[in-house]
Amino acid sequence: TAEPAAECRRYAELLRAHPVDLCCLGIGENGHLAFNDPPADFEDPQDVKVVELDAACRAQQVHEGHFPSIDDVPRLAMTVTVPALLGAGQVLAVVPEKRKAAAVHRALTGPVSGSCPASALRRQANTTLFLDRESAAELGW
Repeated sequence: TAEPAAECRRYAELLRAHPVDLCCLGIGENGHLAFNDPPADFEDPQDVKVVELDAACRAQQVHEGHFPSIDDVPRLAMTVTVPALLGAGQVLAVVPEKRKAAAVHRALTGPVSGSCPASALRRQANTTLFLDRESAAELGW
């Protein structure tokens, strides 16, 4: 296995060498983008880094069936940072499910801040958000 910091540097170099045309992402139950849990740094100078997953993010991994229990979810993960994600030519955010409704509401109606990483999507003209009825339920539309 590669050393995590070295792997982050290797992946960041690939992203710089091959700029991303399209980023497809979702919004986490706690408003995270990728593994950028609150509070996220919208000006992070790194493109890829190792992060410690917060409890809400780890629980979501169990809710989605990726792990049988929270004890099985790794505490550390590698993530592409918010600036690197949103630096793609186009960003498509696809957000299904009722579990995401509160996060969608905060992202679209709350302050644009690291306390809800998904709120950064509002600063990007190149972003399209796809919601279903359940994930949009708290928007009053």
